[in-house]
Amino acid sequence: MFRIRKIFDETMEQDVDEMKKSKIKLTGILRVIGLSAYFTFALTPIIWILMMSLKNHNDVIATPPKFIFTPTIENYKAITVGMKSYAFESVRPDFPKYFLNTFIIASFTVIVSLFLGTIAAYSLARFSFRFKEDIAFTFLSFRFAPELMVILPLYVVFQKMHLYDTFVGLILAYQLITLPFLIWVLRGFFEEIPREIEQAARVDGYTWWGVFRRISLPLVKPGIAAVVVLSFIFAWNNFIFAMILGSERTQPITLGILGFIGYERVLWGQMAAATIICVIPELLLAFFVQKYIIRGLTFGAVKG
Repeated sequence: MFRIRKIFDETMEQDVDEMKKSKIKLTGILRVIGLSAYFTFALTPIIWILMMSLKNHNDVIATPPKFIFTPTIENYKAITVGMKSYAFESVRPDFPKYFLNTFIIASFTVIVSLFLGTIAAYSLARFSFRFKEDIAFTFLSFRFAPELMVILPLYVVFQKMHLYDTFVGLILAYQLITLPFLIWVLRGFFEEIPREIEQAARVDGYTWWGVFRRISLPLVKPGIAAVVVLSFIFAWNNFIFAMILGSERTQPITLGILGFIGYERVLWGQMAAATIICVIPELLLAFFVQKYIIRGLTFGAVKG
């Protein structure tokens, strides 16, 4: 009787193990299917735009859409060197200028935000003073406020201060996008650093500035990398501020792409090529600092 019970228990354990393995395998298959579906959904627009950029005008507007075609780089030539031909008309040979404008505005916006934001975030994380939380929430509220809410007052102020259609003016305006985000996120990273480390440095004779520069900043490098990349993307993709506060001289790439919409027709192929070129800097930046982004996004949580 005991032997029969033992055999029965062993059989049951084997069945349970097999059920667990089958469940784990099924869960893995479903996870792969789900991730593949999301991956396909996320990449489909990019792949479609890439295909458009490699087609001539007739293939782009063909109905039904052509999935088999002869690739060409003429659209890229048209927007970079202003080549014109019967099949590839270009209305924006000055597209490289808009690309350079965007790079200048986005880069200096991030530099200014990083310099001011790290100091402000560290102060909010480590020092106690009156209205500290109110000030922190005020910074965050700037990020929540819609751009259209402040664009008209900014336009009037910029006109009177002669900042309209200047790189300095746009860089200052873009601080409303990047600076609040950078301050609020980096504050959480600084709060994750154990105070004992900084106190030990203070005992060794470091000033608060020395602690900040030599101890705290190196410890939050992953978080800084993450917010720098995201801030650069926010500034690079901005449209409203550049449209209202800038003009031909400081026009960024987001507005330059609209130039491919002509009176008689839309140059879809060149617009697609410009879009692909527009996303390349963001992809390269994210690729080279991806390990810091992953570490930064998991380093600490935002605290308020």
